[in-house]
Amino acid sequence: MQGVDLHTHSNISDGTLTPELLVQAAIEKGIHTLALTDHDTMDGLKIAEQVAKNQPIQIISGVEISSQWSRPATQKSYGVHIVALNIKNPEPLQALLEEQKKIRAERAKQICDLLTPLIGFDIYADVIAKVDGEADRITRTHIAKTLVDKGVVARPQQAFDKYIKEGKKAYVKFDGLGLEETIKIIHESQGFAVLAHPTRYDLSATNIRYLIEIFAQFGGDAVELPPYIEAASTRQMVDRMIEQFNLKVSVGSDFHGDNMPWIKLGNIPKVKEGQVGIWESFS
Repeated sequence: MQGVDLHTHSNISDGTLTPELLVQAAIEKGIHTLALTDHDTMDGLKIAEQVAKNQPIQIISGVEISSQWSRPATQKSYGVHIVALNIKNPEPLQALLEEQKKIRAERAKQICDLLTPLIGFDIYADVIAKVDGEADRITRTHIAKTLVDKGVVARPQQAFDKYIKEGKKAYVKFDGLGLEETIKIIHESQGFAVLAHPTRYDLSATNIRYLIEIFAQFGGDAVELPPYIEAASTRQMVDRMIEQFNLKVSVGSDFHGDNMPWIKLGNIPKVKEGQVGIWESFS
């Protein structure tokens, strides 16, 4: 479905383009349906909508929500991102996002506090400067880029691998709302719940299948198709689960600008014959 990109980020979270520049870049790419899905915030949406007025592009309201799920058998909880799309009654969701912002701000400070003894100095002031002093916008990408700026690591991914990803000494879990509750609030907000990038959580194939199954059981609407770079067998597994649980599909690049330069705006996977796009339900 060329011309559709339902997963993008601006500098309101961890992208590098402003909402204005993101919309302009999408128009130049020939994208006619764009969702701005910043992490746990919809603060860039009004700007994007204003820029898109009288332009050949439709802005879909969206947000990527940090959630979590667990397997009773293992007693372990896992992080997951749920994209809310085409939200018609934003009040319930905005109330959730205010809580998520507080969690995000507290988590950022905790990560920086854990990093201090590991690297020998405090980077919190430098990190918060990257988000114009708004602590609730800080993501781990901002922390990773600050570690690059300070010469602690050479590349952002090294910061994750050495310090801030799960299992490392400065990792702090995002203690977000549970999966079922997240889907419920999205539906109360008259939006659609999409399971974002199901193959990018460092999960086993068994756990990916289980995640899609409980997402469907909890009333989730659509699953984001894996990008082209994924193995064909991975895409086939996701396709089978989508068919088994009668889920719709979503397509998005997960564009972050220069923070992830290998991801191109509008570069989305092909929809398989018989799959139904969630965008067909937008009104």
